[in-house]
Amino acid sequence: MRILIVGNGGREHALAWKIRKDSPTSEIFSTRPNGGMAIESKPLDISPGDITSIAEWSSSHEVDLVIVGPEGPLASGMVDLLSTKGIPAFGPSMAATRIESSKSYAKHLMVRSGIPTAEFKSFTNYVDALSYIRKRGGAMVVKASGLAGGKGAIVCQDVEEAAQALSDIMTESTFGRAGKEVVIEEFMEGEELSVFALSDGTNSCLMLPSQDHKRIGVGDTGPNTGGMGAYAPISIATDALLEQVQDQIIQPTLWALTKDDSKFRGLLYAGIMITDSGPKVVEFNCRFGDPETQVVLPLLDSSLLDPMIEIANGASISGLKLDWSEKAAVTTVLASAGYPGDYAKGLPIQIPENFTDDSEALIFHAGTSMSSSGLVTSGGRVLATTAIADTLSAASLKSLELSKSIQFQGKQFREDIGWRELSRSNTAFP
Repeated sequence: MRILIVGNGGREHALAWKIRKDSPTSEIFSTRPNGGMAIESKPLDISPGDITSIAEWSSSHEVDLVIVGPEGPLASGMVDLLSTKGIPAFGPSMAATRIESSKSYAKHLMVRSGIPTAEFKSFTNYVDALSYIRKRGGAMVVKASGLAGGKGAIVCQDVEEAAQALSDIMTESTFGRAGKEVVIEEFMEGEELSVFALSDGTNSCLMLPSQDHKRIGVGDTGPNTGGMGAYAPISIATDALLEQVQDQIIQPTLWALTKDDSKFRGLLYAGIMITDSGPKVVEFNCRFGDPETQVVLPLLDSSLLDPMIEIANGASISGLKLDWSEKAAVTTVLASAGYPGDYAKGLPIQIPENFTDDSEALIFHAGTSMSSSGLVTSGGRVLATTAIADTLSAASLKSLELSKSIQFQGKQFREDIGWRELSRSNTAFP
């Protein structure tokens, strides 16, 4: 098979790694790959966002499957364009992508369909939004409605913080066009869960739930990032809870999208808050999460490629069962100094050669590139060190050891990924 992976971040590196495991003989290409993807794929010098050139190249090279990793190309209609050329693609249509590309659309869809989520109001006018914030009072969440790289939600403890967040988003354009519309919603108490669901548009199959850590600082403090680490499995994700999530959230969302002429085929990501009144949706994404993908896929024993092919070709995945390892995985994100704000690029990276001796120690590249002098930094989130072990504590220790052995100037990372789960089991943190 000829397979093209669109994207070049940590999520796409993990996808390339898994597809290579599932199909060692396939010819895998990736768009402008990062510094670590060359092992699993061949480079294609086309920007991931250039949907026209990608469609033309895929057609002329008789590609059997295109896997679209990031949300941007999906929101631009990449899958729709590939479909007109008869090229199977894994990912939702532009219409279905609105479940992520417009938080306002997603929230209104949930309310119409009775899908549990936080109370909210959406605004395109700054004065009206500010008036609502002052009237509402207390803690709340202010979100840029559009695509903001996973950083567009600001948790505010009071009116002053919310007013500042609103000003940053709507008047200072912190998130660009994504902040033309804002969603202001109630602050939900509870613990978050990341749930991936493979979908053919009608049927869904839940993947192993995980939990990520969005905040930059230890103990989940400081500003939101694209994600500083993740772990799986998570004990609060009981069979009963997951059945509730599928029956009350995933399936109704798929039905609502179909009713809205936006049938969703691909990977639906649900960020779930486990509240005292049950699971509620924090947000939806239209693609695999990053860094959750880096812990979920290494624990998947069965093929991911097979159901991807079925979904891309319009077939049914009814009855699909996935096999999972009984081990635990932890991934720790190594970020550039200054992230999630401004950061330097082009800094040399040193990775120990002997880490490859351990098949359960993996490094997924994100913001890296190859220069004439070797591997250098090129983004805010640079690498993710994923470790697999019999216990979460052992996986955490191994991930931290690998993180500490990698060197680049200004490296920052959290040393407490998985702290909630370890606290539940009264396990001492490594």
